[in-house]
Amino acid sequence: MAVGCPKCVQDVTLTSSPKNKFGEGVIHFQGAPKFSPRRVLRSGRTAGKATAFRPAKAQPGSVGSARYSPFIRIKGSGVVYNAPIIASGNGGFDVTHHSNTADRVLKIRKPTPAGALHSGEFRPGYAELLLVRGREAGQEIFYLSTEASDAAAATIERATFVPALQKAPFLGGDDFLGAARERIFIFANGQTGRDIPQAQGLNHVIQDGFGYQDASLTNKLLLDALSNHSGDARNVLGDFPSLPDPRHANAYSPLWDAQVGQWSPKAIREGLDTRQDDDNEIINLARQRPDLLTGPIGARYGAGGFVINCPTVAFTQEEPVIDRVSLVAGSQG
Repeated sequence: MAVGCPKCVQDVTLTSSPKNKFGEGVIHFQGAPKFSPRRVLRSGRTAGKATAFRPAKAQPGSVGSARYSPFIRIKGSGVVYNAPIIASGNGGFDVTHHSNTADRVLKIRKPTPAGALHSGEFRPGYAELLLVRGREAGQEIFYLSTEASDAAAATIERATFVPALQKAPFLGGDDFLGAARERIFIFANGQTGRDIPQAQGLNHVIQDGFGYQDASLTNKLLLDALSNHSGDARNVLGDFPSLPDPRHANAYSPLWDAQVGQWSPKAIREGLDTRQDDDNEIINLARQRPDLLTGPIGARYGAGGFVINCPTVAFTQEEPVIDRVSLVAGSQG
């Protein structure tokens, strides 16, 4: 990433206590997000009818400065870390309306230095963030969503808007040499309904998942929707770290190249706009049945033109190990 887009990687310095070199370190960033903007998400209209996506207004709740990137490289090292900033300040963290925290932060506890407690022990700090439920190789997985290079995507994802990531190498790169991106498959207009097993897509997460509301531990409607499987877009990831094939395991990246699909009126009319669970199934469908699945507004299916920083963190039942189907010859392009 640093070779193809130097501004996509932030060079930082690291200091630690001279008395305890293996204790808590302090990273000195060059840039940081501004969390003060109020996140706004309003439904739009298509063909005279109200529709959740594409939204009439999408204002991200946090915006990165010109020198901010979540991908950092410590001076003297060639390793690139994924280190998103999720809050600013020394305390009084707003985890209800997120005036100084990222929009997915639900709770923060600052670390307590050694000696400040009666026990004399160091108490580490932590943060609780709202996860995203997704799919890979037919299995349910969870991931974080912290930054996006598109303002509307950042708003829907409750992420920080970082335009500089738009130049990360490279659009449509996926598994290709020199690319820092992996694909994520998103549906603009999947089925909706909080009790519909086939529900999926941006319409669903905005409409059924209370996507226009602030995320907090006091928002029971939003938390209940997410707990009951009805509040996430159910995006499908291209690769996962547990895949045994080195080609796929080594191709994994937390920076996702968005592939946005749109079901055609015919697919919706015939009930073929069903939930998708596997990346190869989606690619094959887009190639073989363009009458059912295209890019937005009938465009050719492929890279949507923006990226999202979405590190995977867990699977729920079985680890994804192999794609459910193989790619049809010639469908990789």
